[in-house]
Amino acid sequence: MDRPEAEKIYASGKEATVLALLQLAAQIKLLRERVDRLKRSAGSSDSPSTPSGMIPPHEKPSASGWRRKQPGRKKGHPGSRRPRIAPEAITHTQEHPLHACPHCNGPVSLMAETRERFTEDIPVQQPELTRHIQQVGWCTTCKKKVVSVVSDALPGATIGNRALVLTSWLHYGLGTTVSHVVQVFGAHFHFPLTPGGLIQMWLRLSQILYPWYLQIIEQARSSAYLHADETGWRVNGVTHWLWCFCNHRLTCYLIHRCRGSPVLAALFGELFSGILISDFWSAYDKLQSAARQVCFVHLFRELEKVAKVNQNPEWLAFQKKLARFLRDALRLDKNDALDDPDRTNRLLRLHQRLDDLLAAAYQDPHCKRLVARLKKHREHILTFLEADISADNNHGEREIRPAVIIRKNSYGNRSQQGAEVQAVMMSIYRTLKLRGHDPLETIAAALKHYVKTRQLPPLPD
Repeated sequence: MDRPEAEKIYASGKEATVLALLQLAAQIKLLRERVDRLKRSAGSSDSPSTPSGMIPPHEKPSASGWRRKQPGRKKGHPGSRRPRIAPEAITHTQEHPLHACPHCNGPVSLMAETRERFTEDIPVQQPELTRHIQQVGWCTTCKKKVVSVVSDALPGATIGNRALVLTSWLHYGLGTTVSHVVQVFGAHFHFPLTPGGLIQMWLRLSQILYPWYLQIIEQARSSAYLHADETGWRVNGVTHWLWCFCNHRLTCYLIHRCRGSPVLAALFGELFSGILISDFWSAYDKLQSAARQVCFVHLFRELEKVAKVNQNPEWLAFQKKLARFLRDALRLDKNDALDDPDRTNRLLRLHQRLDDLLAAAYQDPHCKRLVARLKKHREHILTFLEADISADNNHGEREIRPAVIIRKNSYGNRSQQGAEVQAVMMSIYRTLKLRGHDPLETIAAALKHYVKTRQLPPLPD
């Protein structure tokens, strides 16, 4: 309807205008219902079963209500602050005479009392430019001219090992963008760098440290358990997936075009001898493992999401039974006072309760959907009660979080080669952090050893 038609209807009188508005309202209602049906058929955010990654950010609800947990330490616990400066660590002493009142600039009479105050600051940094005098000689075995080795930098490089490792740690370990790394080194360290030169040096560094990445993969394959998670990634504007496999002593990242089981087959082969802890993503079903544990937190989230849109009495009863079962299982895992026979009996009762819950007939579609999922993963629900593992995949999500922060800052990678360097360097830095090693000192020492011997030392335990 255009403006002339609307004016013609308005001129026809009140009844004609009301009738036209009612017809338009009915058409709008029909169109909205059609859009809702299309959204539901496409798996939109209206369905509680829709994964969070498939929901556009503008459709996600805003956080409401108070935080469940207040920030900071609990009342009565000691606070956290920087350690006091030891007197033997003082490097400078300054005296500050009092010539006038600092408030009104009036005269003051000095007292015998003095006060001490300690401060720590960063001095103005200047890069150290070293001239290396290399001895030249003739090798009677190689029949060629040779020079002595400079172990403080890679062959042919004008940037020292410590500066190289620090720049790569800022980018791949902390998520600082390349341009910001260049600005920090130029402004604070007075160390001029270029983005292109840094990227080339990082590529060279990743090639030297690649044996460590292979060691991380081998240790992941032989681990007793692994947490697994994946998230979206962009390589030159094309959607890829960043996979994360981790436990308490290693983190392995892998950036791949595929989100399916071929990635797991390429990494683990036909069988993983440990326990895999993951969410309900179907790709993990194709991997043959010794055992598997599905995440309880995902089940609790599912129950909470469905409860917001479904108040069917059948669903409410099912939700109450399932939530109580999950909580009882978690309480049994934390109860260390039980002896083995009592613990075994309680575990058998939990298995029977789960079988009874899944054997019942349901009419509610959400009950049917969750029951089908639980039946599919029946053997993967209570694994944590029989093995020393967690019932959730929180560790996997925490380890993938640093990569998500880097993705927000750098928007992925511009090339496949850059994605490979990203996976190698992030895996090494996160693994060193989990093992309690200083990445700057550890990698700088490894590079020095590599330059001297042409062999990289083993990955630190």
